[in-house]
Amino acid sequence: MSVEIERKFLVCGEEWQQLATSRTHIRQAYLTNGGRVSIRVRIKRDGEATLTIKPREPKLHRLELEYPLPMSEAEALLRLRHGAAIEKIRHVVPWGYRTWEIDVFSGENIGLIIAEIELKHEHETIDLPNWIGAEVTGQCRYYNSSLAQHPYCSWTRLERADYPIEGLT
Repeated sequence: MSVEIERKFLVCGEEWQQLATSRTHIRQAYLTNGGRVSIRVRIKRDGEATLTIKPREPKLHRLELEYPLPMSEAEALLRLRHGAAIEKIRHVVPWGYRTWEIDVFSGENIGLIIAEIELKHEHETIDLPNWIGAEVTGQCRYYNSSLAQHPYCSWTRLERADYPIEGLT
């Protein structure tokens, strides 16, 4: 059993792009619509597919169960999704002794860029790079399961108010 401890932030600027060491195209969808857990199928362009189960509460510390899937089963499950498919390119960006994952969304969530960092414990301090913007940990609308139901392109100006980066809203 695995536990995920991560913080999420909006990204500002483009300086991080020069630091990225890899990028992976990801398609994912959610098989549940509400309830206490989210069940996700994820397909990476490199041929890896997984089924993931997490509690829906957007907390800093969450249970995460992940299982490998054959590609044919993942594709079949993707068609059973609730809401929009999530499309993004995940960039791996080393910073100091840490590694950030920066998701640049496309499709119905185009314009949204979120940085995540996994922690060893909930009270761990981190050095925030200057391209990190507002923290959105715990804000449901920024979690992929919520973006599948209420994509970024459908957000009102008020909902985008904490992401006032010119050209991204």
